Amino acid sequence: MAKRDYYEILGLARNAGDAEIKKAYRQMALKFHPDKNPGNKDAEDHFKEAAEAYEVLSNPDKRARYDQYGHDGLRNGGGGGGYGGGMSMDDIFSQFGDIFGSAFGGGFGGFSGGGSRRRVNKGTNLRVKVKLTLEEIATGVEKKIKVNKLVSCDTCHGTGAAGGSSFSSCSHCHGTGQVTRVTSTFLGQMQTTSTCPYCNGEGQTITNKCNTCGGSGTTKGEDVLSLNIPAGVSEGIQLSVGGKGNAAPRGVPGDLIVQIEEVPHPELVRDGSNILYEHYISFPDATLGTSIEVPTIEGKVRIKIEPGTQGGKVLRLKGKGVPSLNGYGRGDQLINISVWTPRNLNRQEQEILEQLKNSENFKPHPGARDKSFFDRMKEYFQ
Repeated sequence: MAKRDYYEILGLARNAGDAEIKKAYRQMALKFHPDKNPGNKDAEDHFKEAAEAYEVLSNPDKRARYDQYGHDGLRNGGGGGGYGGGMSMDDIFSQFGDIFGSAFGGGFGGFSGGGSRRRVNKGTNLRVKVKLTLEEIATGVEKKIKVNKLVSCDTCHGTGAAGGSSFSSCSHCHGTGQVTRVTSTFLGQMQTTSTCPYCNGEGQTITNKCNTCGGSGTTKGEDVLSLNIPAGVSEGIQLSVGGKGNAAPRGVPGDLIVQIEEVPHPELVRDGSNILYEHYISFPDATLGTSIEVPTIEGKVRIKIEPGTQGGKVLRLKGKGVPSLNGYGRGDQLINISVWTPRNLNRQEQEILEQLKNSENFKPHPGARDKSFFDRMKEYFQ
C-alpha cells in the first residue's frame, strides 16, 4: 500500500513552519491517542502515521530530502518512517512526549494503558560514513559494514539487574517515573511535573546490579550490518537506519545515521544527474572526422566525430547519467570536444602549416558555426 503524503496526513501546506507542524501533530495525536481510543486499531494506525509524518517534517535534513525525493529519499529498501522500519508506540512516546505536556495524566513518557507513564530509554545514535564509487551510485549497492557500538548485555539481557527480583519501586516517585513540585508565587501556587531524577523516569531502581555490565544493561560490542543503498544518492546525504544504533538499558536502541561520501572518478565528473567528460581530439581528426572511444559509468562506448567539428562542441549520450533517487528518469552524459593545439612542431610540420594558413578554408569563420557559444551553453544546461 502506497504511503500517504506527510503534509496531507497532518493537514499542512508544504511551506508550513515549525510551529505549525508541531501544533498540527499535537492535534492529530491527541485525537487518535490510545487512551482516547482503547482497542481501536484504526485509531492506532492513524496515531503512528501522524508520528511518522512529524518525525520527518520536524527534522530539517529529513524534510529537505522528503521535499526533494519523496518517500524514496528516506528509504533503505524497506518501509516505515525515516530510512528504517516503522515507529513503535515506545518510540513515539519516548521521542515526542514533551509535545503533550500533562495532556494525559501528567506525563507522556511511555505507553502502558493506564494513567501513569514511565519513561522509555532510547540509545544514542551512531554515525558512519560510507564511501561509494560513481558506478555504485548509478546502480545502487549493498554494503556490509562493521559497527562498534553498545549492545545489550548477554548476562542480564539488557536489564542491568542480576536477577528478576533485583528491582524495587522508586521510593521518590512511587513507581510513576515522575515527580510533582508545588511552588508558591505571587500569583498563587504553581504545580510542575518532571522526570524523576532518581530513577530517570523508569519508576524502578536496581537493588542487585549485574556483575557483567555493572547495572548499565549494555556492553561494548560490534555488529555487521548490510545496507541496501538506493541508486542516485549524492555526497553528504544522510540516511537513517532505525534501531541499529547504541543499545539502551531496558529500552530501545538508537538509530544508525549513514552519511554518503562520493569517491572521485578518475575521468568522469558528476553534475547532479548528468555526467561530464572532456575529450581532446587532434586538429586533423576535427577536420576530417573520426570515431573515438569514451568512458561511461556502464563501460566504454564508441561515438562518431563529424568532419569539421569545432572545439567546444558538446555531444550528448542520452540516459548515460545517474538515475534520480526518486526513480523518475535518468541523466545524460555530456561530452565536451576540445581540439588539441600542438606546442612543438618539427620543420616539416611547420612548413605544411605555413602553406595552409593562408587558405580560406583554414581561416576562422565565427558566423559559420553550427551553434553559437550561447546556444551551446543553453543546450548544455537544458
